[in-house]
Amino acid sequence: MRGLTIAAACALSPVAIHAAVPAADPAEAAIRAAMQASAAGWSAGDLDRFMAIYAADAIFVTGNGLIRGKPAIADNYRKSFAGGANSRGQLRFDFLDLKRIGDRRILIARWNLSGGAKTESGMTSLVFERRADGWKIVADHSS
Repeated sequence: MRGLTIAAACALSPVAIHAAVPAADPAEAAIRAAMQASAAGWSAGDLDRFMAIYAADAIFVTGNGLIRGKPAIADNYRKSFAGGANSRGQLRFDFLDLKRIGDRRILIARWNLSGGAKTESGMTSLVFERRADGWKIVADHSS
């Protein structure tokens, strides 16, 4: 019984609790920062800054099929950036989940647009891959 009491005390000690908490994923802070920078680019009407988070070979899933490559994805968004502003308003992301899948990460988030002609919101699933220049989106499915 005494052995059980010592084991229970060790299990409840701050050291045991601290050891049970998994180490933070070092990618999470970088991905969050990149997403915030991308949203700031959108909100400022800066397409290049918004697109900086995408890998050159990224794919974007739309209702009409796939858009392949960063230049084609940028072309898809270009109409929203006419005149140096973003006609759809200010972008904000609500991060819901970030999962590790091998060397990649998948971010599930809600995107929110406000201050434009109408308030918009939807979901996004983004697959990130670590590249030489940081964590980049390699697949985007937003609705």
